Amino acid sequence: MRAIRAAIVHCRGEPEAGNEASAIEYFDDGVLVLEGGRVVGLGSAEEWLASPAAGVTVEDRRGYLLVPGFVDTHIHYPQTDIIAGHGKQLMDWLEHYVWPIEARFNDQQTGAATAEFFLDELLRNGTTTACVFGTVHVASIDTFMAAALRRGMRMIAGKVLMDRNCPETLREDAGDGIGKSAELIERWHGKGRLAYALTPRFAPTSSPQLLQAISELLRSQNDLYLQTHLAECQDETRLVAELFPESSSYLGVYDQFGLVIERSVFAHGIHIDHDDRRRMAQAGSAISFCPTSNMFLGSGLFNYQAAKRAGIRVGLGSDVGAGTRFGISETAAEAYKVCRLRGDDLHPFEAFYLATLGGARALRLDDSIGNFENGKEADFVLLDYNATPLLARRTAVATDLEERLFALMMLADDRAVAETYVMGERVHERS
Repeated sequence: MRAIRAAIVHCRGEPEAGNEASAIEYFDDGVLVLEGGRVVGLGSAEEWLASPAAGVTVEDRRGYLLVPGFVDTHIHYPQTDIIAGHGKQLMDWLEHYVWPIEARFNDQQTGAATAEFFLDELLRNGTTTACVFGTVHVASIDTFMAAALRRGMRMIAGKVLMDRNCPETLREDAGDGIGKSAELIERWHGKGRLAYALTPRFAPTSSPQLLQAISELLRSQNDLYLQTHLAECQDETRLVAELFPESSSYLGVYDQFGLVIERSVFAHGIHIDHDDRRRMAQAGSAISFCPTSNMFLGSGLFNYQAAKRAGIRVGLGSDVGAGTRFGISETAAEAYKVCRLRGDDLHPFEAFYLATLGGARALRLDDSIGNFENGKEADFVLLDYNATPLLARRTAVATDLEERLFALMMLADDRAVAETYVMGERVHERS
């Protein structure tokens, strides 16, 4: 066993309006005890060090804030190299930036090099778990999963499935795509801390035949995921209505094929209505709130409070490459701004919840990650209040944890991530 001594904060549950602090457990001087890559103890340093367990080494990280590893519920690793592509809305952006870059991933070398950089960038920003899109190419997932496995990271990923309304170089027959996905599931699902997500890009690039085949494969195992996009922008939503006139809504397209289930993660969900929200809550599906990309592409403002009232599980998604930051802390800052533009609020403790335990719950991983309950996997991050002169000056006058967390959310970037740990082992240290 070993222990990390630092200020420690995590969520014991979801913050409730007006009583957010009840969900937070905080130790100004705490100890997180680890064994075999898992959490076996948590408490105040004063109490724990008064009778330390025999043979436990204490690693002193006082001055840092220790938090659970961040969870990114929607991101595209092949789009790393087109981050900050200027001046397009969604449909044009796909044509001018996404299709050309993704066409390169039929090459193992491209996938391997991009996956290595991408995963290192996640860790540099304190993200230890993510739900990730590949491309249509098998090589994009083989290289990604191999790189994630070497790092011991908890990743959910899948190859993209598209059989219409996309370039010929990225289009594949529904049967071929499903066959390749089945092989990838056999090869990677459940290996180490990896899981597989069937990944239709979105309804416009999916024929009814493809969606039906995905549904059948999804039900062949009860622990597979489904990830896709939903109602990101109005042009896209109108196109879906034209392509699927028999469906009551965009979500209804997925629902008629049995794809709205408790392991479904729908990115965006901006242009949906009360009936859609009620159906998602009933099914136990999740929405990935992607504020950075939504504002970057001008897609719209996600109604987080309506989703929360409906009982939908919500996590944060960086959505790189339309999203312009890997950091989930920075994504939370943009989520706050989206809520303010809608006339709502996002409490600092609630934003922290979305970045950690809320994201874990959205991905149905809260039995393994998201906070520091005994037995959970020891993925965590050490944050530095003094990472930049401005952050140090602002947090120095903060009067309580709420104010310090909010300052971190609004002002911090990757420089604030001093160290990142996966299964109790340090995998990133700020240079």
